[in-house]
Amino acid sequence: MDYEVVHTEDVPITDLSDEDEIPPDLRIRALDEVFDTDSLNIKLWYFEPGEEIRYHAHSEQEELFYVLEGQFSLKLGRSGEEEYVDAGPGTFWIAKPEIGHGHRNVGDEEGVILALGAPAVEDPGLDPHRLDDGDDE
Repeated sequence: MDYEVVHTEDVPITDLSDEDEIPPDLRIRALDEVFDTDSLNIKLWYFEPGEEIRYHAHSEQEELFYVLEGQFSLKLGRSGEEEYVDAGPGTFWIAKPEIGHGHRNVGDEEGVILALGAPAVEDPGLDPHRLDDGDDE
C-alpha cells in the first residue's frame, strides 16, 4: 500500500517508566512504529504537570516539535546561550543537531507534544555543555 491512515486512539501508548534503558519516564505513542517509517521518527509525547524532557542535544538528528495540548517552558540553544521560551498549543520549534533543547509541562493539565526527528537513527541525548570540549558522553 502506498499510504496509511491511522487514528490516534489506534496507536498503543507505551509507558517508558517500564523501560529501564529509556529515560524519561513519560508515555508515548510511537507513530513511526505503526507507519514503519524509514527516515523519520514520529512520536506523541504525553506529559503530566511538572514532567519534562531534560535539556539535551543529538549528534545527528534534527527534531521538530509541535504543542497539541498544554503549557510548556522550553530551554533552547547552545550551552551558555540557552533561552527560556513559553509555548502553548499551536507552537512549533526546531532543534538542529548539537543544539540543546528540553521542555517541561508547566501547566495544570496533561500536555501533548508531537515530535518529528530525522534522520531516523538511534541518537541518544548528549550533554550540550560538553559538546564544545569534544567530550559528548
